[in-house]
Amino acid sequence: MDDGVRPIVICADDYGLSMGVCDAIERLIEQRRLSATGAMTGMAGWRRRAGDFRCLVRAHPADVGLHFTLTGQRPLTAARDLAQDGRLPDIGVLVRRALTGALPRDAIRDELRAQLDAFEDEWGAPPDFLDGHQHAHALPGIRDIVVEELVRRYAATPPWLRNCREPLAWVRRRRLGWRKAVLIGTLSAGAAPRAQAAGLATNDSFRGLYDFGPEPGYRTIFRAALDGPGERVLVHCHPGHVDEELRRLDPLLEPREHELAYLASAACGEDLHAARVRPARFRETGRPR
Repeated sequence: MDDGVRPIVICADDYGLSMGVCDAIERLIEQRRLSATGAMTGMAGWRRRAGDFRCLVRAHPADVGLHFTLTGQRPLTAARDLAQDGRLPDIGVLVRRALTGALPRDAIRDELRAQLDAFEDEWGAPPDFLDGHQHAHALPGIRDIVVEELVRRYAATPPWLRNCREPLAWVRRRRLGWRKAVLIGTLSAGAAPRAQAAGLATNDSFRGLYDFGPEPGYRTIFRAALDGPGERVLVHCHPGHVDEELRRLDPLLEPREHELAYLASAACGEDLHAARVRPARFRETGRPR
């Protein structure tokens, strides 16, 4: 029976990046504030934590997917013509190469397969979904490789794929983060139709983007993300504890603490209740079939 509470996916990026990020995400899944997370399977944190995390997810069901990483970190493969000095490129470099058709397709395909292998080796099952670190999975050239590999590899039970684009009117209605949303949506144009044509399910609303600045405050960002149209709504976030491991690996620091503090708070529970939404797995969203 419909109780009027709408299920939406609330997904944390970057599981496995550091112990502090893993701790935060696991806590929020236990609190039922998150319903999904994407794992960076090239990171040591994934190998250290995946076994215990799987036990946690059995007790507190959530979607766990691959956070396909092509920027900023060390690859699992040689990544020839993509990585330099053993490190994947910055997102700006990757975007420029994607837009000019200068990506090494074989290297990207090999890295994708290696990260999927690393997921399955530790998880014992395919990912529930795939998204991309800094949304790289949706860039021109890369998205075709991703869709082709997911269809080839998981024909019987394909995972869902993150769509980073939504109707401009929906973006404007939220107002917050709209410039970033338009930029990412423009770069991602064509990714969702390509996925859907291949039989992969996608979200139809993508929310939670902001510039990671202190104003207007994360509670305001999150509350705006809970409002608006869409049948398969995805709100993404980046909660985490800042530890020395994270400081070595990633420039996004204090905003993770701010997100965690709010998402774990009573205020977040009140805001979810007021908006009449609940964190849910992707298969729970959309119209009843």
